[in-house]
Amino acid sequence: MSFLGFLLLGLIAGAIAKLILPGKQGGGWIVTLLLGVVGAFLGGWLGSVIFGVGLEEFWSLQTWLLAIGGAIVVLLIYGLIVGRGSKARN
Repeated sequence: MSFLGFLLLGLIAGAIAKLILPGKQGGGWIVTLLLGVVGAFLGGWLGSVIFGVGLEEFWSLQTWLLAIGGAIVVLLIYGLIVGRGSKARN
């Protein structure tokens, strides 16, 4: 998959992950979409390590599931980190 295709996949996966995990993660949509790109990378890496599949084909269902799953994991971790920081300040 090309670099631009990977970025587009990550942006869309981040938006879908945000829809699945509503709430205050902080940072707004731009941070959420950037975390989606990181999550797509993480999902592709974990998919290749655990299942032996990666993010080769843009229109593949496994590619989208790995990217969205990775984006959800990254958003959860980010939400925990940001949530702890805001509770400590209050």
